[in-house]
Amino acid sequence: MNVSDRFLKYVSFGTNSDENSDTCPSTDCQLELGRYLAEELKSIGLTDVELDKDGYVYGFIEATPGRECDPSIGFVAHMDTSNAVKGDDIKPRIVNYQGGDIKLNEMSASRSRIFPFLRSTRAAIS
Repeated sequence: MNVSDRFLKYVSFGTNSDENSDTCPSTDCQLELGRYLAEELKSIGLTDVELDKDGYVYGFIEATPGRECDPSIGFVAHMDTSNAVKGDDIKPRIVNYQGGDIKLNEMSASRSRIFPFLRSTRAAIS
């Protein structure tokens, strides 16, 4: 699976938060993504992979031979999304942006008049 396919898979999970919850994470769907990420990390060779009770995912990669004394690097990402916007049934895609508006679904679009930076962008936007 290439990086684009992985990204599209990750963002397809509905991970809305629940501001009224007293749990961490605040919804079960966030744990679903955590479980998926933990399994994926194991499948690509990370060791000591763990999904803890609060939904945090950890894993370890051995240093490149000859670089064992270099500082370690940690990657941290936020898995939940605001509950202000519907977060389930997402159908992510890669758009080869050629200018103009970006149709998001049948009812909405990212409008270049509202987001003027789009006018100067010609890179792939997902």
